[in-house]
Amino acid sequence: MDTVWMLPVLLVLPLLLWTSSTFVYYFKKCFYVAYMMLLAVVTIPICILKSGGRDIENMRVIRFMVRHVKYFLGLRYQVSGWEHLQTDGPYVIISNHQSSLDVLGMMEILPDRCTMIAKKELIWAGTVGMICWLGGIVFINRQKTSDAKNVMSDAAKTMLADKIRLWVFPEGTRNQNGGLLPFKKGAFHLAVQAQAPIIPIVFSSYSNFYLRKEKEFKSGTITLKILPKIETKGLTADDVTALSDQSFGVMHSAFLEISGQATQCNGPSTH
Repeated sequence: MDTVWMLPVLLVLPLLLWTSSTFVYYFKKCFYVAYMMLLAVVTIPICILKSGGRDIENMRVIRFMVRHVKYFLGLRYQVSGWEHLQTDGPYVIISNHQSSLDVLGMMEILPDRCTMIAKKELIWAGTVGMICWLGGIVFINRQKTSDAKNVMSDAAKTMLADKIRLWVFPEGTRNQNGGLLPFKKGAFHLAVQAQAPIIPIVFSSYSNFYLRKEKEFKSGTITLKILPKIETKGLTADDVTALSDQSFGVMHSAFLEISGQATQCNGPSTH
């Protein structure tokens, strides 16, 4: 009886995947979330056995486990500027942020001893939140500026002491409006406090395959451009605004170049 009930579903599913872009959108989104949570279930005990708990070295395991997910979603990556990541010691990576799919791009190029700064709410995201904690991700409370500043200050000290790299999304939130949002200053204060270089990385626009409002999620190719590092040695807090504006400028130009479209500029920086 169960087999008879499943037969119509098995027949209708391919038809919907072939004919309905909206169904494909929700199917891929649900699959992505469910599969990432399942991968986390598998990865959590591996990380605990390997490192004993929370450790940035667990990001190697997470990177290995996640890299194949792009194939299920029909995504491919073209990466340029690999040589700019061949930098010794601590540094701060900054990139634009369009969607949760950015995680797949991160895992494609994530250097060793690198983790990210993320919103505090992520830690409550079930098994994904647990694996983020095990990977040494730094959580900040975006609603409390004083807390965020303290976390950034501590992160700068940890960067120097443990020789780690941190990945930050300076826009502060996801943006799929065709450009870059004004940058918040936290990443730049972090880099200046640590006197660590900034390496900008730009994801091309997802608009040719992923449109949230139109409920479209097709196969596509994403270009990742790794830009030359921006030095911060000798800079102070007084230079943070200029540093943020400089970073915004080079990243916005690269975004236009690799996205192949004329995109609006929303402004360089904000507090």
